[in-house]
Amino acid sequence: MRGLSIGYRTPRPHVVARGLSATLEPAELVCLLGPNGSGKSTLMRTLAGMQAPLRGEVEVFGDPVSSLSPRALARRISVVLTDRVQTWTLSAYELVAIGRHPYTDWSGKLSAIDHERIGWALETAGARALADRAVSELSDGERQKVLIARALAQEPRVMLLDEITAFLDLPRRVEMMGTLRSLAHEKGKALLLSTHDLDLALRTADRIWLLSPDGVLHVGTPEQLVLNGAFEAAFDSDSITFDRVAGAFRARGRRVGRALVIGAGAEATWTARALERLGFEIIEEGEPDLIVELSDGRWWCRMGGRTQSCASLEDVLALSGRMPVWTTASTSLPR
Repeated sequence: MRGLSIGYRTPRPHVVARGLSATLEPAELVCLLGPNGSGKSTLMRTLAGMQAPLRGEVEVFGDPVSSLSPRALARRISVVLTDRVQTWTLSAYELVAIGRHPYTDWSGKLSAIDHERIGWALETAGARALADRAVSELSDGERQKVLIARALAQEPRVMLLDEITAFLDLPRRVEMMGTLRSLAHEKGKALLLSTHDLDLALRTADRIWLLSPDGVLHVGTPEQLVLNGAFEAAFDSDSITFDRVAGAFRARGRRVGRALVIGAGAEATWTARALERLGFEIIEEGEPDLIVELSDGRWWCRMGGRTQSCASLEDVLALSGRMPVWTTASTSLPR
């Protein structure tokens, strides 16, 4: 896309974002991110040729999208949306077969090559076992696999996927992102995926297109956009902020104190997470209000010169939540 302005012409012109320029490359998974209302879906529809740009142009392998016939465009770009497909009694195989429409004649009859490509698409999307099932009986995750298979059956060079993981649970989202990454890297597809799953996008995408609320498009690797502050600025609000050091979002709220967690492994990590949820700022140096040291399977909590041993993390949270009321029992921290 070059100098692209997106938005709506009726009932009166409304520009969502302007001056957008970027390139999507083969063998690349790019995640399109941005706050609600920033224009992600509008951009996806414009790139797919489903909506005309207000200004600028979109080219696919050198040809303007606007110059291509629907059949020619469908051979280059496939689109998967979050909208539920009204399939009535179609089987998964029949839905995937619709993806061969750009290659069939007026009768729609499938050739041996068409059937071979349908089978390949189902296999590649991990949906082979779903082929004979009615689409109406599939779970959200299964349906998304079938829709990706349908898009693959088109044999496109570019795939545009709009919020396709929105209704999936976390394990299925991780699985889906792994499938898409493999399609890009192993099959040479150029994939653009819009998503609200920010953490998973940062961990999976080759590059990020970050559409900020002011209509500016930031392009770079996930690490670049975190380190230069673009990611933090795009999602900052009165109630939440992005911690670029931890790579995670934090809720803004009243701080009850500063805590130092001494230890290693999963127990130390989740102890810090739990204390942060209570309102503690976790520090690695400086003067803490609370020290929690993990040793010999116990949590040793020290504050204000007093030390108490806890047998479980739940006991630590109960104790920390009562700051500054502590029991009079005192022992020495292990050395």
